[in-house]
Amino acid sequence: MTHDPDSANVAMWVTEPLPSDVSKSLQRLARSEDVRYVAVMPDVHLAGDVCNGTVIATNDLIYPLAVGGDIGCGMLAVACDLSADVLSNEMSAGRVMAGLYRRTPSNKHAKSHLPEQLPESLNEKPLSASTLETLKVRDGLFQLGTLGRGNHFVELQSDVDGRLWLMLHSGSRGMGQAITEHHLRRTTQAPSGLGYLDASTPEGLAYVSDQEWTTEYAMQNRLAMARAVEALLQEFFSTSLDWSTLIHCHHNHVRRETHFGEELWVHRKGALPASEGEPGVIPGSMGNHSFHVTGRGEKTALRSSSHGAGRSLARHLARKSISRHELNQQMKGIWFDQRRADAIRDEAPSAYKDIHRVMRAQRELTRIIRELKPILAYKGM
Repeated sequence: MTHDPDSANVAMWVTEPLPSDVSKSLQRLARSEDVRYVAVMPDVHLAGDVCNGTVIATNDLIYPLAVGGDIGCGMLAVACDLSADVLSNEMSAGRVMAGLYRRTPSNKHAKSHLPEQLPESLNEKPLSASTLETLKVRDGLFQLGTLGRGNHFVELQSDVDGRLWLMLHSGSRGMGQAITEHHLRRTTQAPSGLGYLDASTPEGLAYVSDQEWTTEYAMQNRLAMARAVEALLQEFFSTSLDWSTLIHCHHNHVRRETHFGEELWVHRKGALPASEGEPGVIPGSMGNHSFHVTGRGEKTALRSSSHGAGRSLARHLARKSISRHELNQQMKGIWFDQRRADAIRDEAPSAYKDIHRVMRAQRELTRIIRELKPILAYKGM
């Protein structure tokens, strides 16, 4: 751990000196009104107004941008009652890939595959505005069980014993973006330029409530996709998921927690909760290993850890500097849809930090329980 010399309330676990634009963004965040503590994770990188890989704690104010637009985004991992060898040939891998496109689309379901209704946990709690309620029954239903684009993925992996595991990364889809934009229009601008809501006001309470609903939506979205993958495995291999192994966590949220003897609003944007013994999933890039972990409860990190490897190249730079050939070389031995190679060059392994360096940088924050290597990587289109 290190401390930012310009801000006594900023603790950092980093793999390398921070770029100047990241440092400036963190300083702006740390100096924003009512920000008491900041913890910077080793996967930190620039992302809009607030960097991914940051955790802040406030007394009374809520900063929606310190949660981000994809509220509730997170990870799910569950073991399959199957050997990873079933994906050792191109025919099996191709069938599974085609099935993933059909059962876990990136954008929305075809009408013939629409869920009948939202889960009860989502239906029973109203959102704070009628416009959001309209979106809930329209976009919310169409997008439940869909992957999204960018760095969201479904991956099939092998553990050291050769057992097949499912891992997926997705969030709250269009609902999270719409809810964030709705509440950003109601924020007060701090001198730093970041908008905030007072948690004790009706506006602040409405955001907190809507954010909790959206986090539940994101979790139900991942569970719906996991069940769709299970149906695919049953169809092709007559097997099921071992739900007793489920690890389910999210890394974009704000919630009330006790730290340093105080009740604080803890915002995590691209950071995993890591209380003592708390299970979590930390993915590498789509060509690198991933980890199942438990937290160590490090107080100065606000009981948090990284949520992944973190980008080392911005998307536009990755697209300019990484060729299709280089992507294919970096993905050697991993099944993926090569028809999409040009479209996903910005997701190449070299666009991300070395996950092993990231894990070493946060030894104080997590314990590694299991290491997995990718077998098949699916990204939406």
